[in-house]
Amino acid sequence: MSALTRSAQPERRTVLRVGAALATTAAAGLGASGCAAGGDDGVSADGTVTIEMWHGQTDTGKKAMDSLVASFMRSHPRIRVDVGGGVLADAMLQKVTAALAAGSYPDIAYIFGSDLASVARSPQVVDLTDMVRHAGTPWTNYWAPARQAVTVNGQVRAAPALLDSLAVVCNRKLFQQAGLPLPEADWRWDDFVATAKALTDAGRGRFGTGWPGVGDEDTVWRLWPMIWDLGGDVVADDGKHIGFTDAGTRALEVVAALARDKSVYVDPKPGSEQMYQVFLSNRMGMAVTGPWQLPDIRQAKIDYHVVPLPTFSGRPVTISGPDTWTVFDNGDARRKAAKTFVSWLMQPVQDVRWDIDAGSLPLSRRTRDLPAWQHQENTTEGLEVFTKALDSARVRPVHAAYPQISQALGQAVVAVLLGRSSPAQAVRSCAADANAALLIPR
Repeated sequence: MSALTRSAQPERRTVLRVGAALATTAAAGLGASGCAAGGDDGVSADGTVTIEMWHGQTDTGKKAMDSLVASFMRSHPRIRVDVGGGVLADAMLQKVTAALAAGSYPDIAYIFGSDLASVARSPQVVDLTDMVRHAGTPWTNYWAPARQAVTVNGQVRAAPALLDSLAVVCNRKLFQQAGLPLPEADWRWDDFVATAKALTDAGRGRFGTGWPGVGDEDTVWRLWPMIWDLGGDVVADDGKHIGFTDAGTRALEVVAALARDKSVYVDPKPGSEQMYQVFLSNRMGMAVTGPWQLPDIRQAKIDYHVVPLPTFSGRPVTISGPDTWTVFDNGDARRKAAKTFVSWLMQPVQDVRWDIDAGSLPLSRRTRDLPAWQHQENTTEGLEVFTKALDSARVRPVHAAYPQISQALGQAVVAVLLGRSSPAQAVRSCAADANAALLIPR
């Protein structure tokens, strides 16, 4: 089994499920948070500074972070990192929102990228622009998605914590049974639709592919690469309208074709667990997923093949959903210590440990080039495809209205998946709600 362990898989799935939705309910509280510092100055009589970190991890992810924190404190004896908080990543936004309102908040918290725009409205969030510009690894060496996901209005408001990408994992056995060649990197969405249809066997309960059908972020983020490839964007240049009226309609036509062919398993429950179980039981030919799913696939002994996402244009494009380490201001000493720890955590020697142990992709090209990561790629089938995809990956905008846009588009995708609406009708309904959200002053 790969060293890519079962780290924080619930967290990665949950960020897509609930991150955007929670941002909607929390935004008001964050905007109104007070200016009181959280707790004391954290400086003991001997000059040791104690900072509090809410890392949001469980199981292997927690073990990996505990190991990194121990290493940091050995090399920085005057800084003590208290890894507490007692809350998992999917509940972090609510807990941080309440903590900011109460004036007692941590120094560092694991914040989903889709939530950062809302959290960064608090004056307690530290601007890290100067820190990243003077860090040991040049800021431009980090993958573009990692940089974009933490930048709000031109300022770096958090440090990248976790990086991923989407690709297609194929079941070799089912392709062989259907007499189909495995797809290659230059395939198109029409090929994907035709392949899914050819893989489908209703009598055997076998599907060509799957799609989350709840209407949440997991449902939505698979559509953005298609929209970007077609020249659309989440928000139009005027900032007042969605930027995917035409591109969204064309992208949803692919979804509609899958639904008409009955070649797509629509997962009715949050988290996509059922969809992945169908794949892991050899009843689904292709799964659009990220590197976090590889450990389960390997454990299930699926003979698999990873290929980049199809395109319309022939130009590679995918999506990355980075998460962040957000730093909060609890006074000079704690702020400086927190920035020191986060800066240390981002560096390649530490980053590669986190990536391998907790199931992330490298934050920077320097990390990717380390022997440890090269070994990881060489011993994990398909991992290199996910890493290479970072060259063409884009991120969802760090925009306060994104949660409402996502919710509206999620309902549109579900309506098309279930045959309740045409792509054009679904996009018109989406635009009505999303455009209204974009007009709200923020």
